[in-house]
Amino acid sequence: MPAVEVSGLRIEYESLGNPSDPAIVLIMGLGMQLVAWPDAFCEGLVARGFRVIRFDNRDCGLSGKVRLKKKPNVLLAFASAWLGLPVRAPYTLGDMAADTAGLLDALKIERAHIVGASMGGMIAQVFAARYPQRTLSLTSIMSSSGNRKVSRAKREAMQALLSRPPDPKDEDSVIEHLAGVFGVIGSPGYPAEHGELRRRIGRSVRRGYDPAGTARQLLAILDSGDRRRLLAKIEAPTLVIHGADDPLVPVEAGRDTAHHIHGAKLRIIQGMGHDLPLALLPELVDSVATHCRQAQTR
Repeated sequence: MPAVEVSGLRIEYESLGNPSDPAIVLIMGLGMQLVAWPDAFCEGLVARGFRVIRFDNRDCGLSGKVRLKKKPNVLLAFASAWLGLPVRAPYTLGDMAADTAGLLDALKIERAHIVGASMGGMIAQVFAARYPQRTLSLTSIMSSSGNRKVSRAKREAMQALLSRPPDPKDEDSVIEHLAGVFGVIGSPGYPAEHGELRRRIGRSVRRGYDPAGTARQLLAILDSGDRRRLLAKIEAPTLVIHGADDPLVPVEAGRDTAHHIHGAKLRIIQGMGHDLPLALLPELVDSVATHCRQAQTR
């Protein structure tokens, strides 16, 4: 896959479809690589007449890593965030939004539809607020505004997210561990077949597993705090998609996000948790593609 240099970091990306078609940029979540956007989802959007660009965020996959001399204390950062104290992070969600803008610059794309999932939704929100002239539309999937009152995960979901594999150096141990995590945070109405889930996770693990990078990304999320005032600045047509049964980012966080973006449309999907189930991909493709087309006719 090709890569560009943005802010001194390598950003690995993939471009699908006709370069002359309107661009949709996909921004993935915490520790998740570009391949976490299902191929069928990307191909579905291409078939609807869009150029699809997916990429590895900094500190993930094959993109550049931000090295620190001292290992971050994630538990201390969580405690500070919940007490309303500042969190020291090596970079911010704003820096990650700037990475997205830099990628568009490198690809000579003036404006694009911005779609983000989970942490990627947060980055997409920041991008839409800070780069309104470059945002054709915004789609925020299973994300939040940073409002702590409505963003608290279920205990078992947070425990799963922060847990570690029994043997971080053993590929099978890591894959089985991550399959267990997605078993907890995934969609109860659309459970993934275990073998298929292991195959998809194995693809990512072999491509570029980096838990230290994930920890640094998590600090960026905690550092961002409450973004409701920032959301009020978003002018782009916005669609908020959220699973009714998300145990990691509760559905109330989706409602709160839509409430604070002027004119935002909210789509709640029953049975959906904190993942992109294969069975829901046609519905998700249709929702995103229809929203993007409608935004272009405004």
